[in-house]
Amino acid sequence: MKKHFARAAFVYAALAMVFGVFYREFTKFSGFTGQTTLSVTHPHYFLLGMVFCLVMLMAEQLFSFMPAGKGGKILALYHVGLNVTCLGLFLRGLAQVQGMALSRGLDASLSPEMKSTGEAIGYDKKL
Repeated sequence: MKKHFARAAFVYAALAMVFGVFYREFTKFSGFTGQTTLSVTHPHYFLLGMVFCLVMLMAEQLFSFMPAGKGGKILALYHVGLNVTCLGLFLRGLAQVQGMALSRGLDASLSPEMKSTGEAIGYDKKL
């Protein structure tokens, strides 16, 4: 399990770098200067991917808490959830940078957690 955490941390670090550079270059190339959810894919992969895996690696090293049979299933679910979330953020960000008008259904399907969180705290400015 320790090797899994180390490899996953490395992969998420690489993804964070790729998405950070992509955000910078894509918005510069497009001449976009506003707010976009494309900017949060880098911190999502960096913190929720790499840092989380490194913390889990240290915790596993100290406490050996992951069950032998169920640990892989739990982590697979975490990886799927993180990647689906980042994919939604990425696709919404691409649409925002390109200025594409999204249908109401597509708008709701891309990163619904961002929209509902903003509505819960009273933030009504569209990203």
